[in-house]
Amino acid sequence: MTRRERLLATLRGAPVDRPPVSFYEITGMENTSPDDPFNIFADPSWAPLIDLARAHTDRIVMRKVAYASITPDPLEGLSHNTTWLEGESRFTRREVRAGGRVLTCRSRRDRDVNTVWTEEHLLKDLDDLRAFLDVPLPASDGAVDPSDVLEAEATLGDTGIVMIDTPDPLCLAASLFSMADYTTLALTEPDWFRKLLDRFAESLAPKIEAGARALPGRLWRIYGPEYATPPFLPPACFRDYVCRYVRPMIDAIHRSGGYARIHAHGRIGQVLDDICAMGADAIDPIEPPPQGDVLLHDVRRRYGRQLVLFGNLEITDLENLPTPRFAEVVKRSLAAGTSGEGRGFVLMPSACPYGRTLSALALRNYETMVELATGAAY
Repeated sequence: MTRRERLLATLRGAPVDRPPVSFYEITGMENTSPDDPFNIFADPSWAPLIDLARAHTDRIVMRKVAYASITPDPLEGLSHNTTWLEGESRFTRREVRAGGRVLTCRSRRDRDVNTVWTEEHLLKDLDDLRAFLDVPLPASDGAVDPSDVLEAEATLGDTGIVMIDTPDPLCLAASLFSMADYTTLALTEPDWFRKLLDRFAESLAPKIEAGARALPGRLWRIYGPEYATPPFLPPACFRDYVCRYVRPMIDAIHRSGGYARIHAHGRIGQVLDDICAMGADAIDPIEPPPQGDVLLHDVRRRYGRQLVLFGNLEITDLENLPTPRFAEVVKRSLAAGTSGEGRGFVLMPSACPYGRTLSALALRNYETMVELATGAAY
């Protein structure tokens, strides 16, 4: 089978010659240009891993859908951004005028760390939320621009597939607050919090519909449901803040023959029934204890006929375990993910290293993933 055929057969629940193996964010299409001093992939230590992903993994490249005339950012045109450098960090401050108030947030990106830290969140309390709800919704009409997805698919050829990436309303809402403020408000002011979710759902729904119609039959990743898993919120909130909003997204993807993969780190054990009830086709990354609260073997046994399982390698194990011990972890995941009957399993880590220099140990452990999944040494 080609790598593309293997992935598509896995999504359909059809037989495959072996389980696919994915490096998640690392796909062989990384930008390695040194022009941006904040681009960690320009460091030479990443080159062997990028080459390995390109040549030997079942590549799943994430892309967002662009819109010719739908503004994806509801605050664009209503905010003022200022960016500056301090030492080895790049800061961005945003000001938004809403409801007679000036809302502010600030983020930081460090040169040697591939992540953005939010140092000040846009919304701090209920009054800020009320003001934010006064911001006009962006236009909900317009044409999809599928060029990014189609160009990536052309580059991939038969080596993999594109996965369309989208937040859910909860992700857009919760990320406006600090985690403490979000959980407090979601628990104590559910009516107001639902108004915020309704607002984002109203903006997001036409984008999902248009994207699914323009790009039928693709795999989608929906991220954000983990904000309503324990210990952050009880399972009842998952049904209220996730299911009622994500189910219509999944239905829209299904109407165009696509597949919906739910992304949720951490403790998913108490919400797996709800994820299946929404009609999801797949889930990632199914983290093992103690990061998660479920065993891959049990998830396969109880939910594997509906869900394609993506995981279940913890990134800290990949970066830190001696290779012989990591190999045993990989073998257990392969055995558990393919045991008994099930729709499919994709061997995959839970995340990607985010430091500028990739260690020799991490590279060797990535190679071990490929060797054990494919039966070939590199």
